[in-house]
Amino acid sequence: MYRRDFIKTAGVSLSAASIPLFNKINNFQQDTLRIGVIGCNGMGWSNTNSLLKMDNIDLVGICDVDKGVITRRLADYAKMRDNTPKTYGDYRELLANAEIDAVVIGTPDHWHCKIFCDALEAGKHVYVEKPLANSIEEAYIMRRAAAKHPDLMVQVGQWQRSGPHYREAIDIVRSGDLGNIRLVKTWAYQGWMKPMEKMADTSVPEGVDYKMWLGPAPERPFNPNRFHFNFRWFWDYAGGLMTDWGVHEIDIALYAMNADAPKSVMASGGKLAYPNDPAETPDTLQAVFEYEDFNMLWEHATGIDLGPYGRREGIAFIGNNGTLVVDRQGFDVLEEKESQGYSAEGDFLMRQIEPVKRPDDVNYLDLHTQNFVQAIKKGDASILNTPIVSGSVAAINAHMGNVAFKTGEKVYWDADASGFTSKKADKLVAAKYHNGWEVPKY
Repeated sequence: MYRRDFIKTAGVSLSAASIPLFNKINNFQQDTLRIGVIGCNGMGWSNTNSLLKMDNIDLVGICDVDKGVITRRLADYAKMRDNTPKTYGDYRELLANAEIDAVVIGTPDHWHCKIFCDALEAGKHVYVEKPLANSIEEAYIMRRAAAKHPDLMVQVGQWQRSGPHYREAIDIVRSGDLGNIRLVKTWAYQGWMKPMEKMADTSVPEGVDYKMWLGPAPERPFNPNRFHFNFRWFWDYAGGLMTDWGVHEIDIALYAMNADAPKSVMASGGKLAYPNDPAETPDTLQAVFEYEDFNMLWEHATGIDLGPYGRREGIAFIGNNGTLVVDRQGFDVLEEKESQGYSAEGDFLMRQIEPVKRPDDVNYLDLHTQNFVQAIKKGDASILNTPIVSGSVAAINAHMGNVAFKTGEKVYWDADASGFTSKKADKLVAAKYHNGWEVPKY
């Protein structure tokens, strides 16, 4: 039932109340935005550091299930500020702190939905790491929750949306200069990723609340390979590179093409690089998404940096007149020759477009968190660069790629029923919670 909103509302942005729920203050410039971070081992802390670069931002609370992580973050914070944030092992206690206006959610993916919904119920603005959700159903739930709280700002951590050169590239794609775009390629080649060594299950490290870390995930013995950063490569907690990197690139691709849900998806791959390492998610994957007027290809590979067009990650918009290739370093336009191919048959519309490089002195993550704070200040969700709907579209499409891989089928999306036509695929849409935790009801 949560799936029925996707096609109908994917392009609709959330409206905001005229007065923000920011401690009911009237002058943001003279008051302080008080934040808390939930999950601060990786990007949760990077996002928090970015927020703290701004004036009138105070860190009030730090929550993590690993006391060792909290100790390190308190030491990091002491180098920046004089006050000492309160610390928590249970996110619900942090959310109960009325002094906190906004939270950063940087937990493993399987926790995003539950904490997100609880944060909104507690009246907090939310900056949530990508991917938005760990299942298709959760993405719908989170959209429902955000729609129920239109006075609260939600920014998803797909920060490429805030990058000026991405915006310029998107404008070119939409200008028509590339001609009819029939194919979009998206990819992430991750040469830094080496195989994990197999490790035996062990006792839970001192200071770690492993039961809380598992939360709604299936109960399993503690294994270092499944903890902290490497949780990404296990289906219980995440969706591998398809969702970890895929949401970044798919977000730009679909936003530029004004697309949301595919008609069909098929995928092929597996553990072809490191077949014997303990990771579960594929280290090599290709997926084909069929939309109304174009196809999108996704591919990822670990242990390799030399991806398409010589770029380790990126998006290529392939048109009749030319191809625009964009990554985090900038973009280029590769022009089709008038004497060759499709462009010779009609009017040649390409104009000279010079390559663009990303400015060295601009931090795109900082632009993204600044945009979040600006939206809170103005009480206007329409100015958010990656609002909840955008985050959900990217996450849902990425999860669809994993569904196609897991089923081994070409899966078809039924827009009228808002579900897969295959029963096998449709069963993978739902979120499954364990250990007494319940899927949020929205």
